[in-house]
Amino acid sequence: MINHLCVIGVGLIGGSLSLALKKAGYVKQVTGLGRSIENLEKAKQLGVIDDYETDYAKVIPKADMIFVSVPIGAMSEVFRKIEPHLNKHSIITDGGSAKHTIIESATKILGVKVNQFVPGHPIAGTENSGAEAAFDSLYQKRRVILTPLESNSTDDVAKVSEMWNIAGAKVDEMGARHHDLVLAGTSHLPHVLAFALVDCLNNVDDVDEIFKYAAGGFRDFTRIASSDPVMWRDICVNNSEAILAMMQSYQQDLDNLKEAIHNSDSEELLKIFTNAKKARDNFCM
Repeated sequence: MINHLCVIGVGLIGGSLSLALKKAGYVKQVTGLGRSIENLEKAKQLGVIDDYETDYAKVIPKADMIFVSVPIGAMSEVFRKIEPHLNKHSIITDGGSAKHTIIESATKILGVKVNQFVPGHPIAGTENSGAEAAFDSLYQKRRVILTPLESNSTDDVAKVSEMWNIAGAKVDEMGARHHDLVLAGTSHLPHVLAFALVDCLNNVDDVDEIFKYAAGGFRDFTRIASSDPVMWRDICVNNSEAILAMMQSYQQDLDNLKEAIHNSDSEELLKIFTNAKKARDNFCM
C-alpha cells in the first residue's frame, strides 16, 4: 500500500498510473506536482489526483512514492527540485524512455540519494497527452521495464515492481544500455519513421489530395506521429547512439528493398515481404 503518491507530470502516463492504483485501492492519497495549474486543476476535476501543488517543498517530504513522468529534457530540473526535500524513506521512480542518460543525470544531481531512485519505463501509451488522456486500464497486460541501480535496495525495487503489478503490468528487469538498444528498435525507430513519413508527404505539391485519399493503412502506420513532439525530440537526443544504429540497419534493408523494386526482382520482393509477414504474425500470436 502506498500512503502518499506524488506524480510529477500528470499526463497520460502519470495520470493513468494514479487512476489504476486508486481503482485498486492501493494508494491513500495522490498529489499532482507540476507547473501547469490548468492541467493540474483539470486532473483534480477528473479525479485523476486528489490534490495538487506547484511547490516541491510542500509535497516531496511527505510522499513515500514519487513518480516522475515528464519529458526527458526536463528530468534534470525535476531531480534538482526534489533533492533538497527528499526524506530518506521515499522512493523515486520514473517513466522515461531512455534510461542511460536519465540515470547519469540522477546520479550527478541526487548524489548519495540516488540509491532511492529506481529507474523504470512503462511500455504503454497512446498518441494523446494531458490529464484528460489518462485512463485506469492503460497498463493492463502491458510490460514495465525496471533498470535498477547497484545501489538500490532489494526492498525498494520490490515496492516499485509491486506498484506496477497492481496497476496491471508485467514487470521485467534489464540493464539500462540494453533497454535503450531494445527500445530504439521497437519504439523509437517506429516513431521516427512515422514522423518522417508524415513530414515528407506534407511537403509534396499535392499534399491535400494525398491526405484526402489516405486509407486505413496510412492512418494506422502514422497514428503515432500525433504523439507529443517535445517528448520525442528529447528521446531522440537522449538515445541518439542506439537510434542511429537502428536507423543504419534499417537504411541498409531499405536500400536492398529499393534495389529489388528498381530491378523488378519479384522473387526478392516476395521473400522480403513473406519473411516480414511471418515475423509480424508470430509476434502477434
